[in-house]
Amino acid sequence: MAFRTFMLIMDLLIPLAMIYSGHRFEKNPPKEINATSGYRTNMSMKNQETWKFAHKYFGKLWKVCGWIILPISVAVMLFAFRKDIINIGIIGGVVCSVQIVVIICTMILTEIALRKNFNKNGNRY
Repeated sequence: MAFRTFMLIMDLLIPLAMIYSGHRFEKNPPKEINATSGYRTNMSMKNQETWKFAHKYFGKLWKVCGWIILPISVAVMLFAFRKDIINIGIIGGVVCSVQIVVIICTMILTEIALRKNFNKNGNRY
């Protein structure tokens, strides 16, 4: 039972972190461009306008995606509770892998949005 609970908690960390961080980034992004916190890519760090746009867009996307994958993750892991330890570990790993793919997709979508709204120098179209 302990491993089942552990895997459920571990698979909830990513969506909960996405919801929390998404809310923070959308409502209160880091004020200054920096190399230690926030959504840091070459395009988002071009200037203050790209920095703010990226955080607002990425934050909203993370919050929405976090709320979508949270109940899905819970449902899958509750289904896995009836399985043996090996299968719970495999299912938990697959859930985590899918969550990581979602994170990567949100980054790709944010970069696409940045490039649609700003040129390569960071100036709005």
